[in-house]
Order: sequence, then structure tokens, then C-alpha cells
Amino acid sequence: MSLKLQIKDTFNKELPADPILENTRRKVLNACFSYASPRKPSNPSLVHFSPEMIETIGVLEAPESQKFLDIVSGNEVLPNTMPYAMCYGGHQFGHWAGQLGDGRAINLMEVEHNGKSWALQLKGAGETPYSRTADGLAVLRSSIREYLCSEAMFHLGVPTTRALSLVLTGDEVLRDVMYDGNPAHEKGAIVCRVAPSFIRFGNFEILAAQEDNVTLKALVDYTIKYQFPHLGKPSKSTYLKFFKEVAVRSMEMVIHWQRVGFVHGVMNTDNLSILGLTIDYGPYGWLEDYDLGWTPNTTDSANKRYRFGTQPEIVQWNLFKLANAIYPLIEEAAILQDILREYQEEVEVAYLEMMKSKVGLFETDTDDKTLLAELETVLQLSETDMTIFFRLLAQVKRDAISDALEVIRASFYKPEEIKGGIETQWLAWFKKYEQRLQKEKKRDSERAEQMNLVNPKYVLRNYMAQMAIDTADKGDYDLLNELFNILKKPYEEQPDHEKWFAKRPEWARNKVGCSMLSCSS
Repeated sequence: MSLKLQIKDTFNKELPADPILENTRRKVLNACFSYASPRKPSNPSLVHFSPEMIETIGVLEAPESQKFLDIVSGNEVLPNTMPYAMCYGGHQFGHWAGQLGDGRAINLMEVEHNGKSWALQLKGAGETPYSRTADGLAVLRSSIREYLCSEAMFHLGVPTTRALSLVLTGDEVLRDVMYDGNPAHEKGAIVCRVAPSFIRFGNFEILAAQEDNVTLKALVDYTIKYQFPHLGKPSKSTYLKFFKEVAVRSMEMVIHWQRVGFVHGVMNTDNLSILGLTIDYGPYGWLEDYDLGWTPNTTDSANKRYRFGTQPEIVQWNLFKLANAIYPLIEEAAILQDILREYQEEVEVAYLEMMKSKVGLFETDTDDKTLLAELETVLQLSETDMTIFFRLLAQVKRDAISDALEVIRASFYKPEEIKGGIETQWLAWFKKYEQRLQKEKKRDSERAEQMNLVNPKYVLRNYMAQMAIDTADKGDYDLLNELFNILKKPYEEQPDHEKWFAKRPEWARNKVGCSMLSCSS
């Protein structure tokens, strides 16, 4: 009996494998992956699954079946599959970290369905040769965050990896949540992640660092063959088109992040997908108050390298490292540099257009950049909820701009602060906004409709995820399921769930898991 999946593995059949089969930590050379089998959990149980992804990858077995649970928990490996962990390196917080690899992720198989290919990967299924000093496991806390967020991001229209299932392993896992010397046992869990490919920038970097140009070329050619086939057969010209498309996809991804207020938290080169997908949901977070300098990552709290406002810039920095990695196949630095300069120019244009859409400006005006820069300034004069502000802004009428401040008042965390100089600056901005709206052809209702398509009403705020974690830890998954379904329709009103369209509660301001998170989150 099987899951009746159309299995068609390519990565572990067409690329060089690590010849050593023992599951021991080691330096891996001249290989793209090492074989690794999932650790058998003691007492697995299914917590949740995504009906959409069940259908997307063509699972014909009932997801509630024992067979499905055995596969997505790592308890059974399907015949004729060879699970493996990828080898990659990365620049972490701006510094070369050397070999990293899938330390707690094991790729099960690739499947085909309806003309599309998908890789299935278990996160938290045990040790691999790349686990270093860690155990390769995951806990319910971090797994819920990944499971909910990847599906929420998809429905927000953000390029992302997906989640198929969430299971408890029945095992206890020791974790020091805040790295403060207070470890505690938590429930072990596994997320089955799904993506067309899990290849990252770091897969190429490690081969370049090893000066293994033969394997580097094999990996680039493989990636083009299966993920970018429209670019044509491998050649220097094709490699340049490949790099350009990766740059464009990465730009589109990060612009979406800025649009919805998502902060990745750990934008190392090993966490950047070659397909421009959001990958590795660790210490992420959504902006509560609009703060360009905010990062959710405790590890980054001092330097704030990966803060909200620098995310487009960090993508460019990571692209520079990718360009260095594939340079041996091209040997023309000037053209790669041109693509990087184009990214810088294009991301500025894309950011402006995205921000214009958020405030309902669709005509061309030379002063828009200034108007939006001034908006970002006033948004930070007092704590102003990003999601609520932009959603309420759609209700502002061009012939009733004098009421605008009252319309968006619910977005202020401390409304009593909106007086004196702060109120004056807000009123001045709305006056300029009113003048600008006069140049728009769309009626107020049309403008509001368009704004509500890009400004979500519901996002996975940190405190919401933490509440789902707290109840799930007690064996109650109702809230997890409620949020899962609400976040499928983030742009709709959903009157029955209005309570989730609210500012972060004060109790969550400094609570672990609701404000700052560690890389183990």
C-alpha cells in the first residue's frame, strides 16, 4: 500500500551524492547532498493538514489514514525513494559561516501532479550530517509558527514554500528558547514542507567556496533544467539570464514582504530561495506599529541587520554573494554588476508602485515619492498599527478629508498622543493627500476596493500565533484551526472574526513569542 503519489525524484539521481553513508557530522566535498533517513518518532499523531496541499500534490490516500501519518512523521520511507539532506553554506549576519546544510530537514521525495513537480521535506525529523551540535529535531512551538505562516503567506499572495501537515512525534525535545541558560523540555513536532525546490543561494556558495566548479556547473545546469527551463540550454548567456531572473523573483518576494509588513528576521544567504520563495520561517514577525527599524530576532537585536526597512537592501547584498558564487561559470564581472545595479533601480521603482497601491494612488505624479516618504515619517511619530492603518485608509473620502484622522484613529496605540505637533503633522499630510487624490480618476468606492486587495485585514500577528501555540500545547487545536481558516481569506471582511482585526494587546508587548524571538523559534 502507498500514498499513490507520482514519484519522480531528480535531485538525488542527477546530482553528485556524498559517498559516505554513515549519519555522522562531517565536512562534505564534491557533493550536493548526503543520504539521510528520518528518525522514527515514538508515538506520532496528526495535528493538522492542509486540504489544499493534499489536492495540489495529488495525495490519494485519506490524510487521516495511518499510511499518511507514517510518511509525514518520518515513520516510514516509501519504496524506491532515497531521502537526503542538502549540502549548502551561507553568509550569516554578513559573515561566511562555511558549510551549513539541512541540519534538521530531510527531503523525502519529489512528486508530479497536474504537470507540476513538488519536493516534500520533513523539518524536525532528526539528525543529518549537517546537524553540527544540534539534534535535528523541532518542537511544537516553532512548527506551528512555520505551518501557519507558510500557508498564511500564500493566501496573502506572497511567494512562499507551503506546508502539507503538522504532526506531534510523541517525544520530548530540550530547548533553550531565549538562549539564556534555561532549557526546558517541549513537545517534539514535524512539519512536512512542500516547494518546487528547496535550493538556496547557499547551495551554490558552498561549491564556489570549495572551488568545485564541476559540481557547481552541474547544480546550476540542473536548476535551469528543472526550475528555469524557459531560459534554454546551459551557456554563458543562459547563466546570465538565470541570475537576472533570480534577482527579479527575489525582488518581487521582498516587495511583497514590505507590502504586508512581514519581517523575515534571519535573511542569511542560506535562507534565500533560488526561486524567490519565502523559506525558513524562524524568528519572523509582522509589524505591529510601523517601525522601519524593527526586527523580531533576538540574535539581531543589537545590530538590526535584518530590520524591516533594510530587507530590500539585504536581498541585493545576498544577490551579490550569489553572483560571486556563479562567477566561475561566467567570468564577466561587469555584466553581473549591471544586473545588480538594475536590481537597485528596479526595486526602488517597485517599492514606490507598491506603496502607491497601498494608499490608492494609480495615476502618475512626480511628487508621489515625497508624499509617501512623509507618510512613513508621520506613521512613526506615535505607535501606529501598520495593518489597521492601511486598511482603514481605504475608508477616507476625498471630499471628507477633514474626518480622515478620526477614520484612522483606531490604528493608534496611544490615541492621546495625537495632539500638538504630532496632530499638526498628520493634518498637514492629509491635506497633501487630499490634493493628490483630486488627480485620481477612480471613484472613492473603486479606490477603496483596489486598496483592500493589497492591504490585508488579517495577518498572523505574533500574539495570535503564540495563543495558538499555548492552546495546542494543552492538546486543544481549535484556535490553530480557526486561524488557519481565517488566514485563507486575509483580504475579506469576515465579520464573525472581527476580533482579530485589532492592535496587539498590551499583555503581548514584551511576552516571549509575541515580541522578540530567537532562532530556535
